[in-house]
Amino acid sequence: MNQQLFEAVDNYICDLVAPEDDALKATVESIEKNGIPQISISASQGKFLQVLAKLCNAKKILEVGTLAGYSTIWMARALPKDGKLISLEYEQLHADVARENIKRAGLDNIVEIRVGKAIDLLPELAKENMVFDMIFIDADKEPYAEYFQWALKLSHSGTLIIADNVIREGKVLEENPDDERVAGVHRFNKLLAATKEVTACIIQNVGAKEHDGMAIAVVN
Repeated sequence: MNQQLFEAVDNYICDLVAPEDDALKATVESIEKNGIPQISISASQGKFLQVLAKLCNAKKILEVGTLAGYSTIWMARALPKDGKLISLEYEQLHADVARENIKRAGLDNIVEIRVGKAIDLLPELAKENMVFDMIFIDADKEPYAEYFQWALKLSHSGTLIIADNVIREGKVLEENPDDERVAGVHRFNKLLAATKEVTACIIQNVGAKEHDGMAIAVVN
């Protein structure tokens, strides 16, 4: 009953302030059509990220985990015409589908997708002296702590770092989780709390994506 209520409220919010246009709807359809896991953020979460990007006046955004480009589109739409979003994706199929979706949304001049393991691609960005105004981490959970450490190296004072799926339906309360994804998030949360270089919070969220949470940190 509670989950039905959460989904109904989520739909209410989306209808009010986060309606999907044709490009976003086509992206959702492409996920099912290509057998890609249904693990994209919700429309309300996408709009939340878009608002955050505007709040920090982002001109350069880094996304760790593209999937089909749904969250990419939401964030890229917050960028100015001379803005840049680089998204890292491990699966070639996902990257190919995402590129089609991003082109359909008219954002291919702003968005660049790099294919490979994020843990290998992040050092390359550092070598290129890339610095970002906003970084969104939403990929494999086991190396979340390492992704966060690299995010700090690619940041400046005021950079906004967001990590999704950090509550895992409350499983983070387990002291010694068997699930490696939960263990990875557990390790990330502890690192976040111990990192003095950022001012951070973790928010719980419920809705179409059930019970989870986002970590939000601003580099001091």
